[in-house]
Amino acid sequence: MIGSICFHSIIIRGTKPTNSLLLPQYEIMAHLLLLQKAIKGFPLTLDEGVTLYTKASTAELMFAANQVRNRLHPNKKVTWLIDRNVNYTNICVSGCQFCNFYRGANHKEAYITTIEQYKQKIDELFARGGEQLLFQGGMHPKLGLDFYTGLFRELKSLYPTLKLHALGPPEVVHISQLEGISYHETLVKLIESGLDSLPGAGAEILADRVRASISRNKCTVQQWLDVMREAHKLGLTTSATMMFGHIETVEERIQHLIYIREVQVEKPIGAAGFISFIPWPFQSEGTALQKLHHLTHSVSGEEYVRLLAISRLMLPNVPNIQASWLTVGKDTAQLCLHAGANDFGSIMIEENVVSVAGANYKFDEVDIQHAIREAGFEPQLRNQKFQALLYP
Repeated sequence: MIGSICFHSIIIRGTKPTNSLLLPQYEIMAHLLLLQKAIKGFPLTLDEGVTLYTKASTAELMFAANQVRNRLHPNKKVTWLIDRNVNYTNICVSGCQFCNFYRGANHKEAYITTIEQYKQKIDELFARGGEQLLFQGGMHPKLGLDFYTGLFRELKSLYPTLKLHALGPPEVVHISQLEGISYHETLVKLIESGLDSLPGAGAEILADRVRASISRNKCTVQQWLDVMREAHKLGLTTSATMMFGHIETVEERIQHLIYIREVQVEKPIGAAGFISFIPWPFQSEGTALQKLHHLTHSVSGEEYVRLLAISRLMLPNVPNIQASWLTVGKDTAQLCLHAGANDFGSIMIEENVVSVAGANYKFDEVDIQHAIREAGFEPQLRNQKFQALLYP
């Protein structure tokens, strides 16, 4: 009893026992207390997040993250989406070492998508019951704001019900710099021309050390976060992402999550802000990043589940966590539904970026619903704002 009381007082005081026999028990109790803190929705510090991520078992992380998921979404529904990823150009000057998609302006395979091509793609999207374009591409050196606002207006005039989930912080920074205007002004003009929501693209790892190495011409951490702050002030629904499993440290992964949480705290009352978080593993096949850094390992299914679970625990104020079936496959994504994820993402009618680096998984409308049911949940079609839709 005395030993038990002494041990309890050590935990409360937060000091480590000097007795080496008590140390393993102390460490176990310490991370169990942190798991309880996260389950209740209290924000974890960087050190606490790193401790859980490195010390807790996969089963413990999954259990705690599933508790949070059940608190935020007390039902058996898992959401999914029908949309189409359209790339407006593959011309890009960002120099990302993980991208096999981009081309130089004078490359024979360089292109800018035409209106006729958009019409064909959108007609196919609507025929399958979708209404949204995930509209992304490269940081084109000459396409200024007028190109995007003109294109958005034309697409909305042709398809008034079309939703544009478009661009991302790196593109907004790039356009703003080309035009010499603020992020606020850029976003206002994009919204006026038809922008409905802003993807969390280009986050990779929110650590300038990493970004200077893998995406040297892309926006800095501060710029990425500042664009999202302005988007939230303007009422735009946004998402956040993480590409992990390359040269980042565990501490940088956890700090990435804290940045997202802190910006979400700042959003105006009533704004959705970051409505979802999507982690996905680095796809290495044939990339410069793989060759330059001699990366020989890939993210295992267990490592992905652990990262997704810690994301759910570190982000109590982001309502939805998405499992990236596109990059990890059905089995791992299904497991994630028991580790904090409540969303299965899109069927991805068209995807041209991560697929050319080794992501080869495919789902259609029937497959994705079957996978959700197979995991023990009820599929619910949604839109980008996570509003429920009836499946056609």
